Amino acid sequence: MTQTRPEAPPEAPLPPVPRISAVDRFFAVRRRGSTVGREVRGGVTTFVAMAYIVLLNPLILGASADITGARLSTAAITTATALAAAVMTVLMGVVGNVPLALAAGLGINGIVAFQMAPTMTWAQAFGLVVLEGVCIVLMAVSGVRERIMNAIPMALKTAITVGIGLYIALVGLVSAGFVTRMPDAANTTVPMRLGMDGHLSGWPVVVFCVGLLLMTVLTARKVPGAVLISIGVATVLAIVVNALFEVPGWGLVEPTVPDNLVAAPDFALFGDVDLFGGFVSAGPIAATVFLFTLVLSGFFDAMGTITSVSDEAGLSRNGKVPGMGRILVVDGAGAVMGGVSGSSPNTVFLESAAGVGEGARTGLASVVTGALFAATLLFTPLAAVVPAQAAAPALVVIGGMMMAQCRKIPWQDTDFVIPVFLTIAVIPFTYSITNGIGAGLISYVLIRICKGSWPGWLLTSLAAVFAVYFGVTGIEHLLT
Repeated sequence: MTQTRPEAPPEAPLPPVPRISAVDRFFAVRRRGSTVGREVRGGVTTFVAMAYIVLLNPLILGASADITGARLSTAAITTATALAAAVMTVLMGVVGNVPLALAAGLGINGIVAFQMAPTMTWAQAFGLVVLEGVCIVLMAVSGVRERIMNAIPMALKTAITVGIGLYIALVGLVSAGFVTRMPDAANTTVPMRLGMDGHLSGWPVVVFCVGLLLMTVLTARKVPGAVLISIGVATVLAIVVNALFEVPGWGLVEPTVPDNLVAAPDFALFGDVDLFGGFVSAGPIAATVFLFTLVLSGFFDAMGTITSVSDEAGLSRNGKVPGMGRILVVDGAGAVMGGVSGSSPNTVFLESAAGVGEGARTGLASVVTGALFAATLLFTPLAAVVPAQAAAPALVVIGGMMMAQCRKIPWQDTDFVIPVFLTIAVIPFTYSITNGIGAGLISYVLIRICKGSWPGWLLTSLAAVFAVYFGVTGIEHLLT
């Protein structure tokens, strides 16, 4: 008797393999747990949060005259600022594949405008900026810059992130008018106050508070696009309020619908550089001090920002960021581009954290941000629509998120308590990432040496460099 085997059930069809687009594959979007839509949203958010630089940089550079009395054209600076930000941010996205945007660095542009320009011509000042970038690129290519970043203890890197969180939150509060500086003539030791007179008043502050509360709620509820939605709502509210009441006190950007949407770019400053003339006009010692200050500020400001934003985006692995060498080369090239374009040194912006808060995890977000900066070359009037009061809530909320890194600090380790505290405190109190890193590093090295534990030649040399940095003015006076 023959037995018949039961027929095997038909195999279930395999699920279709999802197709991965070329863009997704190039930027590793899915591999980093993101989506193309989220990257685009993050790129737009970063642009909105830092678009103010297109207006602020011309005000700073245009406020000073060089040694000949010449002043820069506002239109030319605006074009230079947008052009450099567009090129370098796209380059960071394509080469570095990280959600980091670059533009003319605040603080360092003040050094160019108010310290360097009065002692030399603008072309010579921008020549020194180019030399700064070359120095930083050489340090990055040689691997020295990455070794320095890797040598700094993880606790101090975390402290930098926390300090930057406080810094950008304070920047947001001040730019919105929620916090203001006490007048120098005031008979008080309190340096800052709430509002203009110790109280909150005025429609601009109302717009900021509405935007901040809305962003806080949407973020807590994990609403996609929370930051961008809040900025948009606050901007519309500002435009309506300003149209109805003609409100003063908005600051640099008055929220009005522009009369003209298109403005022709002015490339007059592009390529107008004199590499070594500053050493003749200002003198070799003064020019060397300027160059030293530019290199140190650009080096460590970017280091702190890259570390903290990458950590916030979850890109760090054991305190190291993959592809850091490429990232640092592009950052150094940003200073070169800043000098060639006439916009002052370009560096990684803290506002990149706003895009990261929206979910950006790859360089695709930077490409989007760079493309929007390129668009401002023709649509510069649109950059004047978003007031600081509408964009500032993003800085406060993201700053709060970055504070959460405090949980990673080994507070029980006495080697780190004071260095960590100094790093966190000095960054916002002095409005300088470099100052905070220097204070923390010097104190850490001193503690280790006094306890008989050698921190290594690299960290010790860095501490000595920062000691020179803090005392550079006194050293300059001694030498002259």
